[in-house]
Amino acid sequence: MNKNKDKAIAFYKMAYEGAPRKATELYVGIEYIQHNPAVGDGTEAFIDYFERMQLEYPDKSIEFVRAIEEGDLVALHTHQTWPNNEQYVTMDFFRFDTNGKIVEHWDSIQEIPNTSKNGNSMY
Repeated sequence: MNKNKDKAIAFYKMAYEGAPRKATELYVGIEYIQHNPAVGDGTEAFIDYFERMQLEYPDKSIEFVRAIEEGDLVALHTHQTWPNNEQYVTMDFFRFDTNGKIVEHWDSIQEIPNTSKNGNSMY
């Protein structure tokens, strides 16, 4: 697992499925800059957020649809399913330091609508 995109997937999956502390220990660098306005800066805020999500929504699931790596950036396109079959498409961006550790994160999330005017999926 040398590629940063493999590390980003492993990090996100581990945190999402209930082990955010282990995920940060394995994959996050000295700093962790967060751009999601619902999550504070730093690893402890990240851990708190994902531990709370695991307690409140233990049956959520995630599928990694695609991963793109360019330089020190990785983009993940995911499909999330939450309770009551709520479906979301997310796009996460991670910046890695020179040691191959995640140091910055941006994301965008959108609920998948029941209908589409163009008939195309969001993937």
